[in-house]
Amino acid sequence: QVQVVESGGDLVQAGESLRLSCTASGLTFANYAMAWFRQAPGKEREGVSCVPSRGVVTYYAESVKGRFTISRDNAKNTLYLQMNSLKPEDTAMYYCAAARMTLTNANKGLCVRWEYAYWGQGTQVTVSS
Repeated sequence: QVQVVESGGDLVQAGESLRLSCTASGLTFANYAMAWFRQAPGKEREGVSCVPSRGVVTYYAESVKGRFTISRDNAKNTLYLQMNSLKPEDTAMYYCAAARMTLTNANKGLCVRWEYAYWGQGTQVTVSS
């Protein structure tokens, strides 16, 4: 069975840093694009960052550019999100997701537009002012 599990969420103060981790099992990790999404109460789900299998071209939402960094370690089946200079508006449930490296997905363009087949349960990030 495929399992996607996030960890690292916490309650922190504005300006502090946090690193989220995501481990995936039951799949060939290198054959999937990986992404971080987030959803705050009463708001739509937002694509935060994503990275294709090779990890060369990455995407970041404008609101997190310069503050967040996505990375992956295919040998460890692990995805990371380093979050610096956190703001109260970053408060949300953060989800890790995996998308198959198919031609159909590739033709969608930016990886945030891809169809993500597997999702984790989420990890809560709360930033106080």
